[in-house]
Amino acid sequence: MGTLVSCRLKDSVATITMDDGKVNAISLQMVTELNAALDQAAAGSAVVLLGGREGVLSAGFDLGTLRAGGGEAVELVRGGFELAARLLSFPAPVVIACTGHAVAMGAFLLLSGDYRVGAAGPYRLAANEVAIGITMPYAAVEILRQRLIPAVFTRAVTLAEVFSPDDAVAAGFLDRVVEPARMWDAARATAESLTGLDMAAHAASKLRARRHMLEAVRAGIAEEFGAATTAL
Repeated sequence: MGTLVSCRLKDSVATITMDDGKVNAISLQMVTELNAALDQAAAGSAVVLLGGREGVLSAGFDLGTLRAGGGEAVELVRGGFELAARLLSFPAPVVIACTGHAVAMGAFLLLSGDYRVGAAGPYRLAANEVAIGITMPYAAVEILRQRLIPAVFTRAVTLAEVFSPDDAVAAGFLDRVVEPARMWDAARATAESLTGLDMAAHAASKLRARRHMLEAVRAGIAEEFGAATTAL
């Protein structure tokens, strides 16, 4: 459906794959194509299975755009966190296939899924903003807060601690780790099992469970960038 993102709808599961041929940098084009893929999934009332290319889910925002600054950089960061908020409130279950490294915005997208299956291996999962001289964005703080255990939350936000896939399960970044050769099959089996849920009950329960967190994420986006964001 695009040059960076593909979407395949089969048996009520929308498999959305990011692949820019490199590190799956979150660019303005990537955000646009991901939103289009989510539109397609929503139109088909499908469970979402979102993953990356072999070895990397995403290494975070496109650094070239960020370093250039200006309106495009602001649009990109805002768009990335609004995408995370959309995943967190998506009406159908969202399964993330963490195919490798998940850093910065890549980690925030990972944490925005309902169930996260990671590939075992020498991969890094981290919110590395403090390590590269960036104050952790308000919305990112709230996304980290809602999934990580309290002690890890503090270390992730203020110390940019890096986690391996195995350590990431105990920390809260992942729900399960499997061998790379089995990762997509395991994630797909999870997504298929979730198609049996009552989607109306799932959507309503998700919004109840995450109401305060979503309000905090959207307030964080507004505080960082000004204007109010889309209502829940």
